[in-house]
Amino acid sequence: MSAGITISHLGVSYRTVEALRDINLQVQPGRLGGIIGPNGAGKSTLLKAMLGLIPAHSGMVLYDGKPLADNLAAVAYVPQRAQIDWTYPATVWDVVMMGRVRHTGWFRRFSAVSRRLANEALERVDMLAYRDRPIGQLSGGQQQRVFLARSLAQDAAIFCFDEPFVGVDRKTEAIIFQIFRELAAAGKIVLVVNHDLGEAIVNFDDLILLNQEVIAAGDRPQVLQEDNIYRAYGGKVVFFSEPSAA
Repeated sequence: MSAGITISHLGVSYRTVEALRDINLQVQPGRLGGIIGPNGAGKSTLLKAMLGLIPAHSGMVLYDGKPLADNLAAVAYVPQRAQIDWTYPATVWDVVMMGRVRHTGWFRRFSAVSRRLANEALERVDMLAYRDRPIGQLSGGQQQRVFLARSLAQDAAIFCFDEPFVGVDRKTEAIIFQIFRELAAAGKIVLVVNHDLGEAIVNFDDLILLNQEVIAAGDRPQVLQEDNIYRAYGGKVVFFSEPSAA
């Protein structure tokens, strides 16, 4: 079981616009966590600020007692698909092997272990048959599975995904959630930005509900209270409500 992540008084601003205000959270290993909230709530900003990809004007993010940004070797991060250059001339195999570069070093031959891990990762996401296909020729769901395979090949302790379910098919969604659950069961930290409050929300163990600040955080039923949703979205919002136990 890996250590958890502690976020203390994290604040982020874009020029004069406050994007995140006084964020205090504990992210535990062994749980599938979702970050939810309305458009512009700061969901992606929180993930990027945690990893040091954008500057924070206040606060700190610690992993195992040390700054998380100083330990990115432990992190597998998959950005939104819109931020990836799909015209880059790389095959599926090339993309997955990129997950092994930190272990191997630049301009060094990949080991048999790295090739085996990449092969296993592609099998796990049902994309091994596409290993020689250019990444730009795949469907959106297939591309997302390839980047999931790359993260698996990294053999990380922390997995961060920014809206991985946008534009994917049902098969891909099922595969991704299954692997997320397996990673959480193995004691990994799994944190996912998710824009959808539909039925898929029941796959998450814990939720962080944001709107520039933390509206609620904790296990799914605790967060998905109607008053919390109202506060975050500023009005009546239709969201998936689990049937109560008889």
